[in-house]
Amino acid sequence: MKALVVYESLYGNTARIGEAIADSLRAKGVEVASGPISKVDAGHAETFDLLVVGGPTHAHGMSRESTRETAVNDAKNTYAEARVMPGLREWMDRLPGGDGRVGAAFDTRIDAAAFLTGSAARTIARRLRAPGYTLLPGPESFLVSKENALIEGEISHATAWGAHIAERTAARATPSR
Repeated sequence: MKALVVYESLYGNTARIGEAIADSLRAKGVEVASGPISKVDAGHAETFDLLVVGGPTHAHGMSRESTRETAVNDAKNTYAEARVMPGLREWMDRLPGGDGRVGAAFDTRIDAAAFLTGSAARTIARRLRAPGYTLLPGPESFLVSKENALIEGEISHATAWGAHIAERTAARATPSR
């Protein structure tokens, strides 16, 4: 099985989670390509069996040009790979049809109730389903502090979630007897 793990990351947290998921999939024997959306052509997704997409939650959903610009210009932001364009919305607009392939969606968001923070993962999941991806499992959130640092244990959470995706995807591909 071949997987593509892509993410938009403005402070580095989503990148760390995305790479932990990719490493976990590799540990389960999956051939994985991973990286930021700025370095992966959306059309390339059709060559993979599994597409895992993640992004930060900004203003209750996926980032927008204005929220990306605010993050990039934040004096406290030390992430060297932060970019304003293209964003995840634009990248997903160029995504080819899923044709029943497996997809998974994740986000990073402030450590508070989802009804207060919103969730980019929910929107990512809808945008994966629309062109025909089958979501296994449902959207997942990884938490950051108000100081914009990953909450302790979130890398382990991402590793476990990646293993879960590998197991679910493998079970789906295995014919039942």
